[in-house]
Amino acid sequence: MEKLRTNYLGLELKSPVILGSSGLSKKIDNLIVAEQSGIGAIVLKSVFEEQISYEANKTFLQSLDYPEAQDYISNYLKHDVLDNYIKLIKTAKSNVKIPVIASINCVSDDEWEDFVKKIEDAGADALELNINVPNFDADTPAAKIEEQYYKIVEHVSSKTKLRFAVKISRNFTNIAYVVKNLHFRGVNSFVLFNRFFEPVIDINTMEMKASSALSYENDLKHTLRWVAIVSGQVPNIEISASTGIHNADGVIQQILAGAKTVQLCSVLYKKGVKEAGVIVKGIEEWMDKNKFSNIDQFRGKLSYKNIEDPKIYERFQFIKHISNIE
Repeated sequence: MEKLRTNYLGLELKSPVILGSSGLSKKIDNLIVAEQSGIGAIVLKSVFEEQISYEANKTFLQSLDYPEAQDYISNYLKHDVLDNYIKLIKTAKSNVKIPVIASINCVSDDEWEDFVKKIEDAGADALELNINVPNFDADTPAAKIEEQYYKIVEHVSSKTKLRFAVKISRNFTNIAYVVKNLHFRGVNSFVLFNRFFEPVIDINTMEMKASSALSYENDLKHTLRWVAIVSGQVPNIEISASTGIHNADGVIQQILAGAKTVQLCSVLYKKGVKEAGVIVKGIEEWMDKNKFSNIDQFRGKLSYKNIEDPKIYERFQFIKHISNIE
């Protein structure tokens, strides 16, 4: 496995395959199996700012007779969740030797400074900052939403010495521009992309329901395009590819596009954490077949800046195919 070694977030990883943030990564048994299967690092289950606020508000609404209790309830629930998360970090660190990366899912810039310091003190090796700033106001310009991302990064970076990656969505008008501006503010590591709750309508009951939270192999192409473009246009950053990676082929494609690491989640839900071992072995076999002795020899070989016709990554319309349809 020596040939798979790489660096990410200033950490040495035995392989570029990471166990992504999910329910899988909050169970210690899964972390142990992941390490044994060749996983290079673990991103723990995220702490969700929205969930803490939701639970606090729900509890408060049940106690309207005591409005003065709102602050107490909110602070108690928040500290209880965060204290449990600190325990998870410490337990994970005591059970595996590979890097343990904490994860925060935040929507504002005023909740997380003190907690980030606690994460650092608990022994986390790095931090993944999963930022989602939803806005459904037709009068709010995109630039104002993007500015919120910059504020969160600035506040967090001022409170910790931990290296951290920013996990963003693909719902930006210009992804490369946002990455470049975050990099200007000191962010060197990015995760492309996070996944959201997506509702569907049950036409039999006429009710809103949640669609599957798991990705599909076909989702790979959404990430692949932007990994190639961003890695080619914004120098001196590292990208961890996420979403749609279900086998060794998917991992290899992302690294060829320019990813430093890849994150697995859905495939491990479907096939079990041990499937990571099958994927790692597949990468090694492909490298042997193509006579690569280390990952750097083919990383970014097909990124935006390294292929003969980079515009292939920019095409969104099937012009050639459509023109041939009679």
